[in-house]
Amino acid sequence: MNYIPDNPVIVQGDLTVLVEALHARYAEARDALLPFAELIKSPEYMHTWRMTSLTLWNAAASGHTAEAVTATLARLSKYPLPESVGKTIADRMARYGRLRLTRDGEWLRLEADTPEDIEEVRRLDVADDLLGEPITNTSLRVHPRRRGELKQVLVNCGRPVQDLAGFTDGDALSMSLSPTLPDGTPWSMREYQIDAIDAFHGGPTAGCGVVVLPCGAGKTLVGIGAMVRLGMRTLILCTGTTALRQWKREILARTSLEADQVGEFTAELKQLRPVTLTTYQLLTWRRKKGAMPAHFGLFSQANWGLVIYDEVHLLPAPIFREAADLQARRRLGLTATLVREDGREGDVFALIGPRRFDLPWKTLEAQGWIASAQCIEVRVPLSVDDRQRYVRAAARQKFTIAAKNARKVAVVESLLARHSGEPTLILGTWIDQLEWIARRLRIPLITGKTPSAERLETFARFRAGEIPVLALSKVGNFAIDLPSASVAIQIAGTWGSRQEEAQRLGRVLRAKGGANQAWFYTVVTADSREQDIAEHRQLFLTEQGYPYRIEATP
Repeated sequence: MNYIPDNPVIVQGDLTVLVEALHARYAEARDALLPFAELIKSPEYMHTWRMTSLTLWNAAASGHTAEAVTATLARLSKYPLPESVGKTIADRMARYGRLRLTRDGEWLRLEADTPEDIEEVRRLDVADDLLGEPITNTSLRVHPRRRGELKQVLVNCGRPVQDLAGFTDGDALSMSLSPTLPDGTPWSMREYQIDAIDAFHGGPTAGCGVVVLPCGAGKTLVGIGAMVRLGMRTLILCTGTTALRQWKREILARTSLEADQVGEFTAELKQLRPVTLTTYQLLTWRRKKGAMPAHFGLFSQANWGLVIYDEVHLLPAPIFREAADLQARRRLGLTATLVREDGREGDVFALIGPRRFDLPWKTLEAQGWIASAQCIEVRVPLSVDDRQRYVRAAARQKFTIAAKNARKVAVVESLLARHSGEPTLILGTWIDQLEWIARRLRIPLITGKTPSAERLETFARFRAGEIPVLALSKVGNFAIDLPSASVAIQIAGTWGSRQEEAQRLGRVLRAKGGANQAWFYTVVTADSREQDIAEHRQLFLTEQGYPYRIEATP
């Protein structure tokens, strides 16, 4: 058997890939794997990646071929690839495009490569009431209103559909990008942002899909650029009111649109304008338990040409149902990570679209577009009393005891002293823990209950440097524009949420000029359930090239 010791990878027959983390070519291997695999384990010396049907379908949708994937693995592998690997990759990637949706007058047509393929679909009980009568022995009629639901069902059955049926144009909206900001500062799109917009609008499935870029890389500008290039009425779904206002501010600052053309559809305002911004929370709000969400009608209240889903990895499950009915409209998802802790990545793929563009975070860091970040895990022991309480507790309670370890506050104080004078965010999950720390450190705290006006004023004072340290609950996980923040101290997280870890690092990734350096600290209780869960939380960032340095406290 040929053995190449200078290669960093071992490929196994079950499509898992082992990568030597300390190998000189580790970064090369990591970046090569990102388009078609995901990291599932990251111990100190050997990382485990996995190729799944979904990662391979996304690769196929992005233009990668099975031959290229196999060649990449062969180039990096210490040993010859197992005989089954190339065939399995080819079989799985060939599934994308084997079934296609095309336009057939007022109807849609589901086409297959072979009669066997179409017969296989017809035999699926879950798809039976979504299919019309046969047209030929390789095609079936599909009602346009069942378009999304059918794609969702089939992708969950391992049969992804390439949607070539096109889109209905929305109302035309004349707009352009402004060459200068309101204060006269010139600006222009970065090259990778233009590439992302080109990818969304180009190719056979142009007009639907997801752009993946790290926080701080300007996903909002990609959304604005895509909207301007299309020139149609647009609905933008945001994670909250703060994010909505930031989107509105950027749209008015960077486009020719006037204030009366950009509306807010919120609890306070119900403005239906050519560009309308709303929140996931409002769209999923119910007047009473068990009722349909009260504002789903917004999707059909105007002739939208484009729907933008900000932070699409957070798309609430009820919105999937409405997204299934929006397949005739162009759809753009923006996110820092396609990871979903509920396992519904397949629904994003089917209903919003495949991954159309992404860049490794470290590539953008090397180019200076985002800050260079040091990720450090600080391990803190429990007190003797708390350790005894921890040992006696049930499994779930163990995590809570560890997460609320009172000794963490001394670590926070030490880190603040280490980074004195640097804009710092303290990020947590439990409100009582955050309130205690905020009182002890005499710093402001923003939670979900903080009134919007107070929240915006506090953020403005932090940006201006009047507040050096700010505590945030989970409302700080996403879509908050605090570009000056260079230090984040995470005192507790939401169980093993990889997406939360990525979002929280993103709070300090804005390019800062000069040293362009950021620090991300995670304070965890040593030898506890929290330490175990932290390893899972860190997977996505490790995949992107952010190893965690461990610091221990006495």
